[in-house]
Formats: sequence, C-alpha cells, structure tokens
Amino acid sequence: MAAALSHIRVLDLSRILAGPWAGQLLADLGADVIKVERPGEGDDTRGWGPPWLQDEAGQDTPVAAYYLCANRNKRSITIDITQPEGQALVKQLAAESDVVLENYKLDGLKKYGLDYASLSAINPRLIYCSITGFGQTGPYAPRAGYDFLIQGLGGLMSLTGRPDGEEGAGPMKVGVALTDILTGLYASNAVLAALAWREQSGQGQHIDLALLDVQVACLANQALNYLSTGESPRRLGNAHPSIVPYQDFPTADGYMILAIGNDGQFQRFCTEAGRPELSQDARFATNRARVAHRQELIPLLRRITVTRTTAEWIAALEAKAVPCGPINTLADVFADPQVIARGTQVTLPHAQAGTVSLVANPMKLSATPVDYRLPPPQLGEHSDSILQDVLGLDAAAIAALREQGVV
Repeated sequence: MAAALSHIRVLDLSRILAGPWAGQLLADLGADVIKVERPGEGDDTRGWGPPWLQDEAGQDTPVAAYYLCANRNKRSITIDITQPEGQALVKQLAAESDVVLENYKLDGLKKYGLDYASLSAINPRLIYCSITGFGQTGPYAPRAGYDFLIQGLGGLMSLTGRPDGEEGAGPMKVGVALTDILTGLYASNAVLAALAWREQSGQGQHIDLALLDVQVACLANQALNYLSTGESPRRLGNAHPSIVPYQDFPTADGYMILAIGNDGQFQRFCTEAGRPELSQDARFATNRARVAHRQELIPLLRRITVTRTTAEWIAALEAKAVPCGPINTLADVFADPQVIARGTQVTLPHAQAGTVSLVANPMKLSATPVDYRLPPPQLGEHSDSILQDVLGLDAAAIAALREQGVV
C-alpha cells in the first residue's frame, strides 16, 4: 500500500525541534526525508542529554533521547555547507527535491547560496519552508528565537502558573517545548497546502513561519478574551477562565481533575457527592453563576473531594457520566490501557541499541496509514546511499568528497 506522500522528497536542513518535527510528520506520511547534518556534530539535539540512547550492552551512546523524538523515518547525510563543494551537493539535492525545510536565522543560508531565491532558480517547483523565531520581516526578524523565550514573549507564560497570592505563584512555561511543536505542525500543514497548490499551478513557493506568530495564534480563546474586552486574562493555575468547576481538586490520596462542562454534569456530580442542594443554589445552578461565584464554590468542593481517593471518585463519577480523570505520570500514561490499545508506543530496530522505543504518530488514516520504516538515523548513516541513488555519484567521487571533509 503506497503511503500518501511516497512521491515526495523533502530536504531537511533544520535542526533541534520545530523543523525536525515537521520533517518527521511528512516522513511518517511516506515522504523521503533527507536530513542534512553537520559532519562530526550533527543536529544539536544529538548532544542534549541525559538521558542517552543505550546500546545492547546497556551503555550510553552519543545520541540523546531528545534527538529520537523528532527524527524517525529520515535518512541522514553529513555535508559541510561552509565548503563550496558542500553547497554544490545541497543544490543538487534541492534540484531533486520537492520541499526544503530550514530553520536558520534570517538570511543565514544566503551566504552559502542556499536561500529560497537561489534554490528556486534551480528548481522553480520547489517549496521552501523557512522557520525562524520572528519571521522574515519586522524589527525582530534578525533575532534568534527559542521556545522558552517565545512562550514568555508570546503571552503563554502570562496565562500559565498559579495566581498571584497563592503559594508558588508566578508565570511558568509549559513542560514541553510546545511552541516548537505547534510551529512544526503549522509548517507541515503549510507544506501540504503548497504541494496541493503546486498540483494546480506547477509553481513552488516560499513559506515564512515564525515561532512568535504561531504562539500568538495558539492563544486561541484567551487571545479573543483579551481582544473582546481589552483586559489581559490572569493566571488561574489549573482553572478555566470560562468554565467552573474545571480544574484539579485534592483527594484523600492525591489529586484528580474535574472537567464539568455543563449544568447537567454539575447536578450529577453534586448528587454523587451527597450535596444535591449545591446544584439548586442560585449561586451555582448555572455555569455563568458558578464562574461569578468561583471563590465561594471551589473551597466547598475541595472539602468534599478530599473525602474519597482518586480511584474511588473516578469510578463513581465515570458511572454518572461526569468528566474526570487522574493526573498521570508518564509511567502511568504508557501503562494506561487506552494508550496501549491505541498503539501509542512503537518499537523499531536500531543498529546501535538493538531496538528503540518511540511515540507513535497519532494520525490514523484508513487508506494510507503511517508507515514506520526507519528508526532515527545515526549521524551520516545514509550518506553514501543518498549520494549514489539520488545524485548518481560513484564510489570514487564519494571517496573524494570524504577525503576533502565535505561529507
């Protein structure tokens, strides 16, 4: 069965997370993704450990677990793009590719003749996706952008963390590099749109994606809360600005989440909790009233939730169709029967480690399913095969490039 993008070749010049995440998604959908890395060092995240990938003897390898999360299904070639011969190789690969992904600083590839203008002159059908911190225009365009900085600058941290006045109050970043991930998702969507347009027009195009733009776009309802009122939303910890009760609550042995989204669910919760009168109280009968009287309701509910264990609450409330759940560790997550049933963890053979465990792609396509062909590659693992099968170089030519330190 042919994969959806089996006819597409992607030249991935990106590193770290946002660009590689986009490349991995395209690779999972069947694209031939050629990852170009620096000789000797490779993608920065190869060294972002611990933890490290372990070999079959249980010894640490030079590859960090971080690298493994975003580079499945790719082939790795090492090319020194600072050398003219290396630049020539990348140009030849671009001529044979449909898409280029890169996340260098503004004009970072121009000095090597590997910018959009240069490569599109060689291949007018090329789709060239540039991912930067701040985009190709604007006063911040020359700056480097990192996820943590953008979470702060883009407003996400102002919404995340305990409210002022509570213990541990203050802004917090999200526990994963979420802005990078979201930018990778937007990038892959933009590439697919550009491929669809090319089918109609025959023309490639340049995609300008900025981490800051993505972060602001993904403020979603909170951005509209501000634009509609002119007031910046405040931090609410795990609470929701527009739904109550919709947050974490203490239990007899830990915490649980209540995600009550309508008045019927609240009534059923109150009945199960032995306090049906709360749902009849004018202060709490409707969501609008509960939001207005949040400060009165939440302490009442906390005194109720500590009377049972998390498991007891979840069993009782699920039986009443009241949305609730635990706050799982990652060990809990990967042992969860639903996560297991959905095949969320996959294992692939790996030359150094024997096998490597990865998180599956969540897209379930009935006709063109995700194909797990290759583990995250070792540095330069496919250099010779790429030079041979894509560019047609013979062994002598490859040996000469290696002698010069180009590959």
